[in-house]
Formats: sequence, structure tokens, C-alpha cells
Amino acid sequence: MLPSPDPQSRSELTTQLAVACLGAGVITSVAVAQGQNPLTALGITLFSAVAAVAVGQVL
Repeated sequence: MLPSPDPQSRSELTTQLAVACLGAGVITSVAVAQGQNPLTALGITLFSAVAAVAVGQVL
């Protein structure tokens, strides 16, 4: 049986979330510049950042 990885520390998770938000924010800013609703763009950014961190934790 494979050993399970230790849980990530809170600061590492915060760093991962910040980097994911920055990456998604670049694409979101382009979408807003082309006329997308800013609230919709913010929701997409937050969702994609959380999804990226969750997938990173699983892998």
C-alpha cells in the first residue's frame, strides 16, 4: 500500500491559490476587455483557481 502524502501547510495552499488566481486573472482581464461581465469573469477566475489547487492536491 502506498503511503498517503502529508497534508499541505496553510501557507503553501495560500501560495498555490494566489498563483492560480494570478494566472486565471490574466485571461480574465482579456475577457473583460472584450466585453464580458466583470462579475462573471471574477466567478470564473475564482472557480478555476480553486479547481487548479484541488487538482494539484490530488496529483
